[in-house]
Amino acid sequence: MITEKTALKTNQQITTQEALKDYYTAFLSRQLSITGRREVHNGRAHFGIFGDGKEVAQIAYAKNFQKGDWRSGYYRDQTFMMALGLLQPEEFFSMIYGDTDIEINPSTGGRNFNNHFSTRNITPEGEIKNLADQYNSASDISSTAGQMPRLLGLAQGSKIVRENPDLVSQLKNNLKGNEVAFGSIGDASTSEGIFFETINAAGVMQVPMAVAVYDDGFGISVPIELQTTKSSISEALKGFEKEKDTNGIKIYKCIGWDYPQLVKTFEEGINFCRKNQTPVVFHIYELTQPLGHSTSGSHERYKSKERLAWENEFDAVNQMRKWMLETGIADLEMIEEIEKSAQKRVKEARKNAWNNYVNGFQKERESIVSLLKKIDGKSDLQSLRRFEKVTEKIFPTRRSHLSFAKRLNLEMHLVADLQTERSELKNWIRKFEERSREFYSSNLYRTGADSIHNVSPAPVKYDENSEEVNGSVVINKNFDALFAKYPNLVTFGEDTGKLGDVNQGMKGMQEKYGIHRVSDAGIREATIIGQGVGLALCGFRPIAEIQYLDYLIYAQSQLSDDLATMQYRTMGKQAAPVIVRTRGHQLQGIWHAGSPMQMLLGSLRGMYLCVPRNLTQAAGFYNTLLEGNDPALVIEPLKAYNVKEKLPANHGEYKVPLGVPEVMREGSDITVVTYAWNVHHAIKAADLIQKYKGISLEVIDVQTLMPFDVNHSILESIKKTNKVIFMDEDVPGGGTAYMMQKVLEEQKAFDYLDTAPRTLPAMEHRPAYGIDGEYFSKPNVERLFRAAYEIMREVEPANYPEL
Repeated sequence: MITEKTALKTNQQITTQEALKDYYTAFLSRQLSITGRREVHNGRAHFGIFGDGKEVAQIAYAKNFQKGDWRSGYYRDQTFMMALGLLQPEEFFSMIYGDTDIEINPSTGGRNFNNHFSTRNITPEGEIKNLADQYNSASDISSTAGQMPRLLGLAQGSKIVRENPDLVSQLKNNLKGNEVAFGSIGDASTSEGIFFETINAAGVMQVPMAVAVYDDGFGISVPIELQTTKSSISEALKGFEKEKDTNGIKIYKCIGWDYPQLVKTFEEGINFCRKNQTPVVFHIYELTQPLGHSTSGSHERYKSKERLAWENEFDAVNQMRKWMLETGIADLEMIEEIEKSAQKRVKEARKNAWNNYVNGFQKERESIVSLLKKIDGKSDLQSLRRFEKVTEKIFPTRRSHLSFAKRLNLEMHLVADLQTERSELKNWIRKFEERSREFYSSNLYRTGADSIHNVSPAPVKYDENSEEVNGSVVINKNFDALFAKYPNLVTFGEDTGKLGDVNQGMKGMQEKYGIHRVSDAGIREATIIGQGVGLALCGFRPIAEIQYLDYLIYAQSQLSDDLATMQYRTMGKQAAPVIVRTRGHQLQGIWHAGSPMQMLLGSLRGMYLCVPRNLTQAAGFYNTLLEGNDPALVIEPLKAYNVKEKLPANHGEYKVPLGVPEVMREGSDITVVTYAWNVHHAIKAADLIQKYKGISLEVIDVQTLMPFDVNHSILESIKKTNKVIFMDEDVPGGGTAYMMQKVLEEQKAFDYLDTAPRTLPAMEHRPAYGIDGEYFSKPNVERLFRAAYEIMREVEPANYPEL
């Protein structure tokens, strides 16, 4: 909205020194954006997105950020980070270039594009840092509004500690109960459902969460009147506004180019939030975006001349400059000196960052140049000239170096006189690939002392008092032991608290351990996962419960974009060991019996995926996972809650190792690879076919899909049987295809097969309703019986006539 200019009033609390420093930061940030955009257009970088137009507002917002606070923002927060000293100009350019040096580019290490920031929350040894003594930033993601759900958890951590101060020591002093979680978001992104879901949850929970909404009137090219009801997010949120004796949020509005008013507004709102632990929303409007959405487009294509003229006049940096002159805080000479200093700093930073980037693989370059000279001395390949032509580009890449070397290797294959040099070239390629793999493919999971794989397995124990009980009792007793063992363990979800979850796994936990550790949540899967991510970042061990496996899809963005990639995209600097607890497989109909393993396997790399066959195994997974720092999904089998299991004697202590299958029934004819409730079907089918046809099935429960059979024990079974069936409840080409690829390709089991491998998945359609619907939609005992028999008939037709 274009309005007439209003008078800027000097806030007497802003000192001259402070104003001059802030103007330098704002102007410096703007020059970085301008230069960064130029670097992309000049071909020295691939892509860029910047915080132009929001500089002054972000400086005012950052003034209230204290050590111990957390930021969960978006990809235009460069000035906020600079104001806190968390972003240096060199790093700004290193991000654009994609520098893989974690010391030079500490937020992303080249794995994320620019303006995605993070600070370390965990040591390389796996210990949580003292977060109360540092400024904290959750690692950014690009998905619009994706930063909102975890903001809820970051704020909740402070509230829990304020209400339970004895937790301070248990959390190793990384929370004091006075923290605020700072969020930021572009106005257009508030159209996303997860924004409203987060605001609603925060209003209900009353947590110290602050959100700055930066409103520049557009979402890329779409104007605000097509984005937001009443063309105003503050107007649209009025129903959430806190009134006397109600919960809700407090809303503040401020013009985005009025520096002193911004300082006043943010100070008032954050103080209120910090003191009362009430969520606040700042609607910062009449902002500009002078460089457009990103380097991919131009805003001149969709903004009118009048709008562009207004943006030029009411640009916040220009208005701050004008205010300083009008109020006498600085004269023109002083301001120009500040601007020259900032421009000089930008040029210096660009030069330093570029030199750092191009020198990142200088040693490899020098070594291959030396080798190419030797090759050219013995041949007419002219390899050095061709190498320089390929790699001497404005924007040098690792790809160009490696691609050239691999193609040259192919050319040298049949040149007898060059075999020594070819051996050297192959060695160069190997080392280059190893180093590049470390830059681009490492740290998907924790690899240090806190890795799950370093947890020692411990067998389940039974004694004379180990009676047969429902599976729900087994898991309940184990959770009781875990809450007593881990004071920072918390859980939450739909019906998790008072009811103790729909299957009574948490029965009695809230009454025994308190509402702050075992709590109910609304029907809002996305922010349940967000709570888990935020709480895990600041030192809690959360179990986030999603009632049924099918409903994970509501939280898919948080799981896939945020939680699963966090360890990878920060190169291990941030860890959020959230355990997502759900239940699935074999119940009733389309939305309560799904098994979307294909979706999970394709999107959750970076999380572990546990698929226990019963609740004793599920409990063992929880016991293991809580001793490491990786996130995981545990899918409890729905049918197991009312099936009898022997009650363990060592609750909370026995540990099931991840990635280690268990042979449930030994056999010699066919290997059956499966998991979860299908293990029970497989055992029944094995007993039946042994009885009637004398066929011996070896049934293997893989137990976890990620990781999958780390010791290749399935291969050993296939070496014995020479035949294999992969069985699960996912669609054809889903989980069974995944298992087959792992075994046949990675374990190289194909060489030991006497006949083609078989998959036995569910039907292509979602499962139909009822017992009959389930029977005809999914694998069952009879289908496995027939599949196994047909394999034997194919191999020995004389001994196995048509069934």
